[in-house]
Amino acid sequence: MVEKIKLAQGAGGQMMDKLIKDKILKYFTKTSVSAEIPLSMLDDSAVIDDIVFSTDSHTVQPIIFPGGDLGSLAVAGTVNDISVMGAKPIALSAGFIIEEGLSSETFETIVKSMSKVASDADVPIVTGDTKVVEKGAIQEFMINTSGIGKRTSLLEKNIKEVKQYRSFKQRWLLDSNLEKGDKIILSGNIGEHGIALMSYREGYGFETEIKSDVAPINRLMEKILSVGGVVSAKDPTRGGLANTVNEFSEKSKIGIVLDEEVVPIPKGVRSACDLLGIDPLEIGNEGKVVIGVVKEKANDVLAEIKKHPLGKNAAIIGKATDKIKGVVLKTTVGGKRNLRKPIGDPVPRIC
Repeated sequence: MVEKIKLAQGAGGQMMDKLIKDKILKYFTKTSVSAEIPLSMLDDSAVIDDIVFSTDSHTVQPIIFPGGDLGSLAVAGTVNDISVMGAKPIALSAGFIIEEGLSSETFETIVKSMSKVASDADVPIVTGDTKVVEKGAIQEFMINTSGIGKRTSLLEKNIKEVKQYRSFKQRWLLDSNLEKGDKIILSGNIGEHGIALMSYREGYGFETEIKSDVAPINRLMEKILSVGGVVSAKDPTRGGLANTVNEFSEKSKIGIVLDEEVVPIPKGVRSACDLLGIDPLEIGNEGKVVIGVVKEKANDVLAEIKKHPLGKNAAIIGKATDKIKGVVLKTTVGGKRNLRKPIGDPVPRIC
């Protein structure tokens, strides 16, 4: 029987991990270029000669949704992947694949949205490519964005602050940097992007009160780095918070305990998830960041995040520990459960 690719293999979580490790990495890990942070590390960006480089393809359906659209998502997603490495994003590319028959008005709306978000983030789109394909070849419109970033004095200052409290040999914010005692901070509400998009797509009606959180987080990351003490950072997109903290745990080889009671989940998101039978911790977000920070700086970093418009509902949600393996969630009813990496995203085609 011929093995065929499944939708869930591109949705984050265990199935996508297996696809990447079994079918991709073995062909792409041998290269003549010496990368400080190579593809095999599976962080949000690669690093070569202090240049941070990332790419992302966006296939969201529908292409316009409550709180955002394909264009804003494409720009914010790549800006964020560079920012969570601790770098300053400086330029983007944009590749368009357009289905014949797409409304010119819709196309221009999305391009304008890209321009606005790029301007707001102060990260210009400097090169690109456009293709039009036959009707039925794709669904409406797909965008690939790539970006580059550079090392800054803010990252150096942040790392110097980390070294005041523990040894730290890395030069970037990586998934593998957590150690015992580090605190986990979430920058705000989770679940809004996935629920807003799915509700609008399926006609559930939740979007009347829930909008996508899509936003560039580079300026927020600058504020965080200015305080210092951050060791890891990741935007919880496909697979949500559950996938992100499991990535931290697996790569850092450290346990993580989360407190469900303090995880900021909006009432509308929780109600929608209860109705649909899905876990809000597994739903993708597009304007949040999860960070690991040395315990001595956690309250200072949290206070700075809360000053930012994107961080009003930020919270310290857990800590790294060597007492357990994997990720354990202390539930609101007083019990504990293992929080595993989702098999796939419960809401497909959200980015």
